[in-house]
Amino acid sequence: MPTDALTLGQQLVAVLEGGHRTATYKLAVMVALLDLAVESVPDDPGAAVGIDLDELTERVMALYWTQLRPLDEKQHVVLRQSNDGRGVVFDQLTALRDASTTARLRQAPIESAKLAVPEAYRTAHATIKKNLVRYPLKLLQRVGTGSYDCFLYDDSWLGTDSARVIAAHGNRIELFPGVCHTLARLAPLVKPAFQLAWVDDVRRMNREVLGDEPDIAAHLFGTERVSLARPAEVLADHFGNDCFYCNATLRTGRHVDHVLPWSRVGIDGLTNLVLACRSCNTSKSDLLPAPAHVTRALDRGRDVLDSLAETIRWPSQFDRVVAAYHGLYATQPSTTPTWFAPRRIEPLQRGDFRWTDAEF
Repeated sequence: MPTDALTLGQQLVAVLEGGHRTATYKLAVMVALLDLAVESVPDDPGAAVGIDLDELTERVMALYWTQLRPLDEKQHVVLRQSNDGRGVVFDQLTALRDASTTARLRQAPIESAKLAVPEAYRTAHATIKKNLVRYPLKLLQRVGTGSYDCFLYDDSWLGTDSARVIAAHGNRIELFPGVCHTLARLAPLVKPAFQLAWVDDVRRMNREVLGDEPDIAAHLFGTERVSLARPAEVLADHFGNDCFYCNATLRTGRHVDHVLPWSRVGIDGLTNLVLACRSCNTSKSDLLPAPAHVTRALDRGRDVLDSLAETIRWPSQFDRVVAAYHGLYATQPSTTPTWFAPRRIEPLQRGDFRWTDAEF
């Protein structure tokens, strides 16, 4: 049976409220874990689910990658993510950004840097994974200083950076039975709360440089953190300069839309990107699209999308889109509003979508 959503939600809130944080690590791990839960929803809601530590590390790295770009390009102000501005994760990602010598790479998803400087990426990944296993994953479920009960996964073996110990546990943590499905159900509600706490922490850690700076949420989590100019060009060249949703010719005001909303799963891969007119993009906003829109995006073809992505050194992430498609729609209630077109929003109809990879 699925884990009780109310109980798990209260435990997650306790993590948020459980004391003064000196760095944003725990928040980053929790946000990454929520995204992976959505993409790992099992057919059996009560099943235990393994979370690969390499994948979890990649998600944490991706979250910080664009946050470490300068807030002020003229003054090169980079926001602290810890009280003292230091930390293994930040140091490794800063080195990776330095190795990605072009501004174009720094404005792209971290997967593009992975393709361009693979050795630097592997070095950063290995070091960051050990750090996550040693600290935030061991501490994520601890509230206060006394004894505590694990409610997400067994953390008794964590707190080490031993490659041998990590390998002995299959290079993964295992979410308790029912936890993955319930986390995916809760994600639309609790992920924004963790992001808000993250914004508050970063603001507190950077009071001396922010002053009266407007809200920094867009800098940390907004869709504009990655430049989508290159994907827009390749999509227009191959599929035509028309709105994916209404087929209007895009003479001006061309938008690049995340089919599965960025706020839900944060997938910048080409598979999740389409051209859209202002009207469709604005009215769709953060709503889940009608399943038929996702199916059409996937039906453009894995081989085609992978090939186009390769030409611009951009991730395709076809498998991630399929997995997120499954997780998002399988865990939302039938009352969930879905976007079909401007001025047409209807409740989710479960029979209207498919998600197995073999069908695409």
